[in-house]
Amino acid sequence: MTARFAALALAAFSLTAADIPRTAPDFQVRMTDGKDILLSSYKGKVVVCEFILTDCPHCQKASQTLNKLHRELGPQGFQPVAVAINDMANMFVNDFVKQFNISYPVGFSPREPVLSFLQHDVMMRLLMPQLVVIDRKGVIRYQYAGDDKFFENEEKNLREILQPLLKAGS
Repeated sequence: MTARFAALALAAFSLTAADIPRTAPDFQVRMTDGKDILLSSYKGKVVVCEFILTDCPHCQKASQTLNKLHRELGPQGFQPVAVAINDMANMFVNDFVKQFNISYPVGFSPREPVLSFLQHDVMMRLLMPQLVVIDRKGVIRYQYAGDDKFFENEEKNLREILQPLLKAGS
């Protein structure tokens, strides 16, 4: 019975685990001014794409951490981008940016393209925020869901993975 449970657990894990590393598929972020940003336009930079709910305290904290790191590491080639996926997110993004004084692009997207980008099974619960770290060549190197231990010391952990990526190819 234990072997059967282990096989089921492994099968469930394989359904939810995204392929890492993988080439980042191009992703379109809609901005509130009606323009779109393509993640590929940041090739050559180290990008953290943060998928959020604007009313999620955990997401708000992650955004503030990225904001701090962007101010410090932006000149070295660090570029965060936030994508809100709330229902009617376009109505909340501007207030979110103002409330938290966000210095990097924050847009929105429907949920389906986000799930595809994340390689997230639609049958599984999506835990927020979702952080995807893309290197200068456009390869996803790391991906973290909101329940990951990574977020227990997010700033320290981000620094540890960003520093080598920023040094590579700079």
